[in-house]
Amino acid sequence: MALATRTDRRPSMTRTLWDSTVGKKTIMAVSGLIMLGYLVAHMVGNLKIFFGPGEFDGYAHWLRTMGEPILHYEWALWIVRVGLVAAVVLHGVSAYQLSRRDIKARPAKYVHKRPRASYATRTMRWGGIILALFIVWHILDLTTGTVHPSFEAGHPYQNVIDTFSTWYGNVIYIVAVLAVGLHVQHGFWSAAQTLGVGNATRDRILKTLANLLAAVLTLGFISVPVAVMTGVVS
Repeated sequence: MALATRTDRRPSMTRTLWDSTVGKKTIMAVSGLIMLGYLVAHMVGNLKIFFGPGEFDGYAHWLRTMGEPILHYEWALWIVRVGLVAAVVLHGVSAYQLSRRDIKARPAKYVHKRPRASYATRTMRWGGIILALFIVWHILDLTTGTVHPSFEAGHPYQNVIDTFSTWYGNVIYIVAVLAVGLHVQHGFWSAAQTLGVGNATRDRILKTLANLLAAVLTLGFISVPVAVMTGVVS
């Protein structure tokens, strides 16, 4: 009599992590912090526009040559791009799946109203959609020039000036930046709780830090279109 063979396999640790609610929240937290780090670096780079076209265009050129001669031209930049896209996709998919689980777990409406959540908490979902759409528009505008009528490759300073010289460019950018601020305000504190950093004594510090990060990023990013609109940068 032949021995029976087991065909079932235990799921991998990666699959187990991805399928669990705790795992998805952890992935959301880590990917969110990666994106936050990118936002801080991106904001600092954007502020170089206040030092003139030479400084700003030089910074844009450095982004394409960083890592040389070990890496080839733009390789490091593409590594950053791929990593950032992966973080955005993981963050978005995890958020969507957690949202669906939450809805399925409570299909009936609450008999008693739940405590009113903060504005940032209540706008996380649509804020994420706004940011996803903005990322696509931002790339088409200032990276590929697809939706930028006067785009000039190799002249990022002038491209930024042209974008923020239009009313719709300013509206799209400022609305997206405000959404970023709200997302960071709630997301940073939430990530800290998920990763076990927060506790009763640290919560006030974490919330203050979340508010500070949101304010700095919002003001830092908005300062560029405002400077162009007011003629401070031209």
